[in-house]
Amino acid sequence: MIYVIDDDPSVREAIQNLLESVGMAAQVFASTYEFSRADHPPEPSCLILDVRLPGVSGLEFQSTLKKQGVSLPIIFITAHGDVPMTSRAMKAGAIEFLMKPFQKQELLAAVRHGLERDEASRREQAEIGALQSRFEQLTMREREVMQLVAAGRTNKEIGASLGLSEVTVKIHRSHMMQKMQVASVAELVRISDRLQSGRS
Repeated sequence: MIYVIDDDPSVREAIQNLLESVGMAAQVFASTYEFSRADHPPEPSCLILDVRLPGVSGLEFQSTLKKQGVSLPIIFITAHGDVPMTSRAMKAGAIEFLMKPFQKQELLAAVRHGLERDEASRREQAEIGALQSRFEQLTMREREVMQLVAAGRTNKEIGASLGLSEVTVKIHRSHMMQKMQVASVAELVRISDRLQSGRS
């Protein structure tokens, strides 16, 4: 789904027609307020956003979405851009900044890039969610063992650190590896890193 926010009806209609002509679904809005009130299905999306809007500007809305944790890829369009404005938008994560009138292929290329990025982000979040669900099945002791195994500690070192025998460590380690569905320490380290990045 491609969302378009522009206060010019002719621009909204032209972009919607262009997107639909290549088989993309589009929803158009005259303001950020309209967009915020609408339902947004959980599917790969991107936002084509005019910089100058009545009420909340495009750049202000970008900042609001970021504060709300919404990582929707944004393509800015404007007839009144300058270097500081472009720089601010790109530093805040915009994927493109197009000056009106822009080439159709420029916009379509940016939209495809935005959809690919959002799809990859959603896939990554789903995978991290699945890993988090496995992690939550671990007991507190198994979580401690996992952290130490991922840090490269041996069973003997883990036992000394936690006040456990090596045999007990091996049991906890085996249960932890089964619940996390990993077969090697290298795989466990990768999963541990992904869980850490997902929480940050």
